[in-house]
Amino acid sequence: MDRTAAPPHPFYPRDLVIPSYVPNELSMGEILAFLFSASGAVLALTWLMSSGLGWWRRLAVSWFAICGFIHGVIEGWFSLYHDVIPGDRSLLSQLWKEYGRGDSRYMIEDNFTVCMETVTACLWGPLSCWTVLAFLTHRSYRFVLQLVVSLGQLYGAVLYFFTEHRDGYSHSQPGHPVFFWFYFVFMNALWIVIPLALIVDAWGQLAAAQAHADAAQTHKPKRK
Repeated sequence: MDRTAAPPHPFYPRDLVIPSYVPNELSMGEILAFLFSASGAVLALTWLMSSGLGWWRRLAVSWFAICGFIHGVIEGWFSLYHDVIPGDRSLLSQLWKEYGRGDSRYMIEDNFTVCMETVTACLWGPLSCWTVLAFLTHRSYRFVLQLVVSLGQLYGAVLYFFTEHRDGYSHSQPGHPVFFWFYFVFMNALWIVIPLALIVDAWGQLAAAQAHADAAQTHKPKRK
């Protein structure tokens, strides 16, 4: 009787060949606990440091701090080690292998994901940290940074979803409550919804500042 052996990995599509794959030692719960506890610690620290701001602004600054951590550390790890992650058992590599169950492009060195994550790690990570510092020190360019970073995040997230849509969601498990709806959809949709709100906020702040500057210029006494 013919038997077709299942591939020794949990990723989709099932015919993917990943010869270097080594299963995770950590459980899903342990990996998610690390991710959310580290992100929560960053949020709590930033919330305390931004006590002089209003609650909405404190949330926004905390968001950029979390982005700095995720873009710079987690996505930075993928950018550096994308070629060895499937066979590696370091903490961040195991995190990426867990996430790969929702998007296997991260296990096969997909050109788009490698390029996108490298840009994200090198640009949006440091700029997110700069945005946090700009708000904490009340720099005049803080809303410019907010607009630039949010536009970059939105653009990357739209391309991320659209490229996989064009592939028919073949690298995920459509309908799966955790791997598709939580990992792939929800965790990435955050980088569409929140940047959109911050773009509108920055637009309003910059437009108001320009209107104020225009009004001041209009009412400035002319020299005779």
